[in-house]
Amino acid sequence: MLQRELFNADHEGFRTMVRRFIEKEIAPFHAQWEHEGLVPRQLWREAGAAGLLCCTVPEQYGGAGADYLFDVVVFEEMARSGFTGPGFLIHCDLVATYVASFGTEQQKKHWLPKMVTGEAIGSLGMTEPHAGSDLKAIRTRAVRDGDDFVINGQKVFISNGQLCDVLVLATKTDTSAGAKGVTLFLVDTSLPGFRRGKNLEKLGMKAQDTSELFFDDLRVPASAMLGEEGKGFELMMTKLAQERLAQAIRSATVAETVIEYTVDYTGNRKAFGGTIGDFQNTQFKLAELKTEAAVGRVFTDRCIAAFMRGELGPIDAAMAKMWMSNMHCKVVDECLQLFGGWGYMWEYPISRAYADARIVKIAGGSIEVMKHIIGRDMFSGFRNKSKTG
Repeated sequence: MLQRELFNADHEGFRTMVRRFIEKEIAPFHAQWEHEGLVPRQLWREAGAAGLLCCTVPEQYGGAGADYLFDVVVFEEMARSGFTGPGFLIHCDLVATYVASFGTEQQKKHWLPKMVTGEAIGSLGMTEPHAGSDLKAIRTRAVRDGDDFVINGQKVFISNGQLCDVLVLATKTDTSAGAKGVTLFLVDTSLPGFRRGKNLEKLGMKAQDTSELFFDDLRVPASAMLGEEGKGFELMMTKLAQERLAQAIRSATVAETVIEYTVDYTGNRKAFGGTIGDFQNTQFKLAELKTEAAVGRVFTDRCIAAFMRGELGPIDAAMAKMWMSNMHCKVVDECLQLFGGWGYMWEYPISRAYADARIVKIAGGSIEVMKHIIGRDMFSGFRNKSKTG
């Protein structure tokens, strides 16, 4: 295991506490939640009471005012456990961050303390049936009517959609202005006109509720606007690096964990007078995977450090997301092969890890979009050189 210099004794003490919480409050019930398609609201309140939610929220809004690494510890330990039901990452790393970064004082005082305690669950409403990575193409409309905005439209693939109390919602307030017509709102989901669709049945992450959401003449006050009118796309772009970093952190941890329990399984599984772990093929394959995971971990930790200095740019974040997503899927696929038929059985964690992994190449921007971002930047530099040369 690599020595990770980012974390100090306080972080590691917190890590121990998070592991105990997972063992006591999540592990015994997660299989049931997978059948039900969501986790109970009580778990969120218990996580809030234990200090797992929104660690970086300032003390004046009910948080611990801790550094980003405390949130990272929660993300890593949830990934290490393999329990994907609680949508803590969306709630803490995205929704609370949007409110804390762009919200008015009134919005912060109203929502952040409730998010810290788990009383209010946050969700991000951006993807639509015809607009995924291309957020400029959203069609959900917000039309001003006096001191209010009236919202109509729909969203899809929304994590925490069945449970959310507050939604960071991307809308179009000017359909002729492209990206400059996008505006964000903080939507209280108890308002008339907000409607939850069905809880979608997915390939993996079966205990995490993922929903369609509908807005039928939903009236919100202008004070619910997050940031300025027409600045929504700009605000979303400023948070994409953080979202992609969180994806890389999860992938790094899952890959390491899957390799560990594959070594344990193959070292004990008897075959042909020895164990599967005795075979050169097994050792060589796991050696390759462990090395790739170690390289990915080093780059991910470097990106975490850059983010904490305010220096993580969109290109490095895209590279981390692309590399780690591909590596994550490769690791779970090749490790499952070493389990043989048992790897296909849902009772084995490797089977659930395989099903849960596929979304990482899509969520937070597809692999193809990451390649486009990186390639465009490379050739932008090339063209600039050609002009000056």
